[in-house]
Amino acid sequence: VQLQASGGGLVQAGDSLKLSCAASGRTLGSWAMAWFRQSPGKEREFVAAITWSFGSISYADSVKGRFTISKDNSKNTVFLQMNSLQPEDTAVYYCAAKYSTIQLNSGYNYWGQGTLVTVSS
Repeated sequence: VQLQASGGGLVQAGDSLKLSCAASGRTLGSWAMAWFRQSPGKEREFVAAITWSFGSISYADSVKGRFTISKDNSKNTVFLQMNSLQPEDTAVYYCAAKYSTIQLNSGYNYWGQGTLVTVSS
């Protein structure tokens, strides 16, 4: 499966941004898709995930209540709506996929190219 992330940009603290990840190459019935992020000097961290068939969702504690993951089955696309962005949210955001619907915060083996989100204070 190929993943194409888009939607990053430069925003101010408190602003919102919506990322998209389009998947192609195969059907996604038993798959999970996720967003991870990596800030300079830090390890890549889990942000949010959703299962394709049942829409089960998981969030990192740091984004609960501010970020919302969703999907459009007809477009094979996953979205990450990010509200109340803070400078600490600055990172390259990656979408990822795996053929499994357990342990949603890890184990992904397909990755998109990343999209940069910069939040200024």
